[in-house]
Amino acid sequence: MKQLHKQASLNHRREEEMGNVQDDTPPYSPKSIKHSRSLPRSINYLLREQRLLFILVGILIGSSFFIIQPTLSRIGPTEAHSFIPRSTGLARVDTGLGRVGRVPVGIAGRRLRVVVTGGAGFVGSHLVDKLIARGNDVIVIDNFFTGRKENLVHLFGNPRFELIRHDVVEPILLEVDQIYHLACPASPVHYKYNPVKTIKTNVMGTLNMLGLAKRIGARFLLTSTSEVYGDPLEHPQKETYWGNVNPIGERSCYDEGKRTAETLAMDYHRGAGVEVRIARIFNTYGPRMCLDDGRVVSNFVAQAIRKQPMTVYGDGKQTRSFQYVSDLVNGLMALMDGEHVGPFNLGNPGEFTMLELAQVVKETIDSSATIEFKPNTADDPHMRKPDISKAKELLNWEPKIPLREGLPLMVNDFRNRILNEDEGKGMK
Repeated sequence: MKQLHKQASLNHRREEEMGNVQDDTPPYSPKSIKHSRSLPRSINYLLREQRLLFILVGILIGSSFFIIQPTLSRIGPTEAHSFIPRSTGLARVDTGLGRVGRVPVGIAGRRLRVVVTGGAGFVGSHLVDKLIARGNDVIVIDNFFTGRKENLVHLFGNPRFELIRHDVVEPILLEVDQIYHLACPASPVHYKYNPVKTIKTNVMGTLNMLGLAKRIGARFLLTSTSEVYGDPLEHPQKETYWGNVNPIGERSCYDEGKRTAETLAMDYHRGAGVEVRIARIFNTYGPRMCLDDGRVVSNFVAQAIRKQPMTVYGDGKQTRSFQYVSDLVNGLMALMDGEHVGPFNLGNPGEFTMLELAQVVKETIDSSATIEFKPNTADDPHMRKPDISKAKELLNWEPKIPLREGLPLMVNDFRNRILNEDEGKGMK
């Protein structure tokens, strides 16, 4: 009993001591006591550690960007030293015809990557020269059936030039901005040599290049021909004329092949949204033509230089229109850089009979040259003269070089090549 009483006394004393401690010490709480502030919390946050200064500097930098950016956009590419992307706007450029044309800013302001099929040929090689001179990167595709490496040898080693030996009848994968599709034998001698190959080039080759244009979003220019008009019943020929073509004749592989190529181009344009341009080329002459390609200008010039009679087929009253190659190249580039699909006639409306052409060649090369008449070839058109009013209006293009000025330039080239050819054969 005594021991129990003693234990109760100890417990009572411990309770009194604990009560005294609780009176002096506040109860424990994990939350800290919040002190009242004289400023709102957000303002106090800004003022601490100079955060307000950093915010003001950020606002100043952002404002400066929006003030300076419109000024930079008005600075030219040379001043800004900057890359100019594609744009839907237009820039004024010299078309090479003495006039100022309008082309998309993206084309005028940046280096384009361009492929030229048939670029080792007569027209193609001159087009490649002009594109390189303009500052483009150019890839030439050619199987050298009628093209010649000699036409491009002066560009070998140029870092902006590339040559691929390839037949467009087979697909090819490239990344380019523009496609000039010139690949196809263009003279009767060449396209009659292998007519099946000719029409395959026109159909399969055009399909392959249109497919490439569709996949990569490139602009596509088809070089068609005045032969789509056949032996025309309309004179001069407008682009609206549908033609008078023999579908089963000796020339049909070329005539109908080009007509089919135009059909394919327009179907890809309407159905797949491909940017298409169509040029119908009339008789063209100039340096680098094949010496014996069967076309009348090259025939007459080569025969006169070699002291051979100039061959006139039929009565010589058939008419043709002849444009110098640089005029054609300017027209092709104006068409490609413009915003109109076409087709466009590209030719010189100056009209000559075969006998008149023979007389001009005699005056230029050899006044003693003679003429030899032979039977006319099948399906040879009697009249050929372009109406170029559409190209004048929409492309601001027309030929500048008359026959009597351009022919001597071609004669000099032919004379040098024929001389070298004869020397190679051991002739004096």
